[in-house]
Amino acid sequence: MKSLIVEDDVTSRALLQELLAPYGLAHSAVNGEEGIVLFHKALEREQPYDLVCLDILMPEMDGQQVLKQLRALEEERGILSTHGAKIVMVTGLDDVKSITSAFKGLCDGYLVKPLSKKLLLAKLRELSLIS
Repeated sequence: MKSLIVEDDVTSRALLQELLAPYGLAHSAVNGEEGIVLFHKALEREQPYDLVCLDILMPEMDGQQVLKQLRALEEERGILSTHGAKIVMVTGLDDVKSITSAFKGLCDGYLVKPLSKKLLLAKLRELSLIS
């Protein structure tokens, strides 16, 4: 599994990298713009990410905006969201508006911080990324 972590908080980013490391390569981006660049390059190389863990609260460009751009990049290449990267929002926001907006933006999952290993792995199994 090839993963991309888009997270501005160093502690959350390190935790996600540690949790995902046993399952394959995990790249990280410190903001949304960097995440979009890495995602785009992976698509251009025809080595797309299987999983994107995406924070919502980030400076300059929030995770909801990043989500829309990632799906647009896939759509430009004829990749339906159901066949593209599995995008899981990993955020401190647990309000209905944020959750609804993320799913309208075609995310595949939503996990609220503090992140637990058990819930993350359950979500990855649910998305058929790990067994």
